[in-house]
Amino acid sequence: MSRGMAWVCVLLTIALTVYGQFVIKWQVNLAGPLPDGSAARAHFVFRLLLNPWVISAFAAAFGASLTWILAMTRLPLSEAYPLTALVFACVVFGGALVFSEPLSTGRIVGVGLIMAGLVVGSRW
Repeated sequence: MSRGMAWVCVLLTIALTVYGQFVIKWQVNLAGPLPDGSAARAHFVFRLLLNPWVISAFAAAFGASLTWILAMTRLPLSEAYPLTALVFACVVFGGALVFSEPLSTGRIVGVGLIMAGLVVGSRW
């Protein structure tokens, strides 16, 4: 595998991770609030674990692990791993866009600082 393909694997790792986070949030929102009582909570979680969409999120997490393994065959961890910070930015901004989650100034500044750190860290 070429170094270029290894970077594609890093991007796939990021995309699969973001997909999994969004699908789980979507399905949890559809399932409703966590019920009271241990038995009801266990049933709630068990139902989610059998949900095909949630299973696809777990499959995406597994796929992300596989693509990460492939990327690590060609890239130094110290070069590739900082790029995974893009997951944080995608989830924060995507959560605001898709799920109408609050996007405060503090969150925007925080993501900006993370991205600035990513740029600085990737250059040195």
